[in-house]
Amino acid sequence: MPSTDQLSLAFGALADPTRRDILTQLSTGPVTVSELAANYTMSRPAISQHLKVLEGAGLIKREQRAQWRECRIDEAGLDGASTWIEKHRADWTERFDFLEQRLRDKHLRDEHLRDEHLGDGHPEQTHRDDKHLEDNRKDEHR
Repeated sequence: MPSTDQLSLAFGALADPTRRDILTQLSTGPVTVSELAANYTMSRPAISQHLKVLEGAGLIKREQRAQWRECRIDEAGLDGASTWIEKHRADWTERFDFLEQRLRDKHLRDEHLRDEHLGDGHPEQTHRDDKHLEDNRKDEHR
């Protein structure tokens, strides 16, 4: 069963690239249905169907102006989607920050374990280890 709450309708309408493009064209101001239709290769009834979906989602308003039908963005419809995104963006950002810190901590632990395995990482220790390996190789060749 399709969702009928306003937020679901808005996101459903925004899911279609043609409808997003229509909204982009309307962002500069009101446009007639004929002017919108001229930008697409699809039929005028297909454009009207897209406009009906956008209007039903509360994203645009259509008004009769003399013999023309004008479309314009209804900012209140976009506000609901924008508010929902902003509310959840803070949660997403917090979770990504937490994940980033966990990955940094793991990386530091891995480096520490590698250093313990290879020695303390000090140049003198590394030099002594290299000298020891070199002495062992000389003994093997004798």
